[in-house]
Amino acid sequence: MDRQKLIQTQKEVREQLNECVEFWLKNGIDKENGGVYTCLDRTGKVYSTDKSVWMQGRCAWTFAWLCSNYGVKKEWLDASKSCLDFMEKYCINREKGNRMYFTVTGDGKPLRQRRYFYSETFYSMANAEYYGITGEKEYLDRAKRAYDTYWDLWHGGVDPTGLGPKTIPETRSGRAFGYPMIYLNMTLIMLKVDKENEKLYLERAKECVSDIFKYHVKKDLKCLLENVGVNGEANLSYTDGRIVNPGHDIEGVWFILEYAKLIGDKSLIFECEEIFNNAFNAGWDNEYGGLLYFIDALGLPPESYEHDMKLWWPHNEILISSLMLYRDTQKEEYLEKFYQTYDWAVEHFHDKEYGEWYGYLRRDGKPTMPSTKGSTFKGPFHLPRMLCMVDKLIDKLI
Repeated sequence: MDRQKLIQTQKEVREQLNECVEFWLKNGIDKENGGVYTCLDRTGKVYSTDKSVWMQGRCAWTFAWLCSNYGVKKEWLDASKSCLDFMEKYCINREKGNRMYFTVTGDGKPLRQRRYFYSETFYSMANAEYYGITGEKEYLDRAKRAYDTYWDLWHGGVDPTGLGPKTIPETRSGRAFGYPMIYLNMTLIMLKVDKENEKLYLERAKECVSDIFKYHVKKDLKCLLENVGVNGEANLSYTDGRIVNPGHDIEGVWFILEYAKLIGDKSLIFECEEIFNNAFNAGWDNEYGGLLYFIDALGLPPESYEHDMKLWWPHNEILISSLMLYRDTQKEEYLEKFYQTYDWAVEHFHDKEYGEWYGYLRRDGKPTMPSTKGSTFKGPFHLPRMLCMVDKLIDKLI
């Protein structure tokens, strides 16, 4: 380990974190209606006033989490609460069992309801993190209600919106990797702030990890499949059954590593190494550099148009997981992959003129035109989370 190189990297990471946080505080926070705008162009100008409900929760979580890592700053806590208040006032469909919308207008009118319950995910995470800072029980109660809603719907509960599954269940049913992976992330946050219910959270975390390895990890294919049959069978005759999202796999790695560290299960580290290495080796673009967005488990054509693009968040997840694997194994190969990814990502995603990272690059590493810093799916979440976690991981390593 080159100590001085890590110290220099940490300095750069801290500078980028400050830059990222200021970019969103200056340009994204809606001082009139509350909440956050995330459709921002390269300079920070709002190009669409519609609001992503995911991003209201993610932003609220991020700014509360920054407080928990670096100490409470009023502007951070205010930004978190603004998004929490906006969600509570506008983003919950009270007539449909308190299911949450996917998008709303800038002033909070509902636009779209989706069958997926990821809006509830980020709402729960945000309220839990805010409770961890303030101790105000109302926020923990909200977090627990959404946390249980997700669990119930995932395990076959009736969706009060009336929206059915994506495919006709009599023809095709199955399991999605996102459900146990994201629920594990939620559960780790609940474990941190709600010690009273630790037993429940540990049981559910264990089930999430078990589901991932039992159903989605395919050692014979050297990959983790996003979509499998009800019993974990690989359905390789159609494109959805062959999707591999390397960045998603690698994000799941560090969730599992955190769980392994929490319960002291070192055997999971080896399993995480295998997932990480398979995803990195299959997804890294040896011609242009960077991680491909989607690949096909059999090397056939992926259906998604964006499959060969380079997105910001998978590179964020590599940086977290590779440093964690180095922390847990002391194998230099993971530090090498960290720097391989860090150097490429900073060169191509980081905007030295206006700050923050571009979200979407073409395969050759050039930003899509016109370039953006935010969208319905990109806001102050993956990047500041990564920069903060890398900062803290380097602290431990040095």
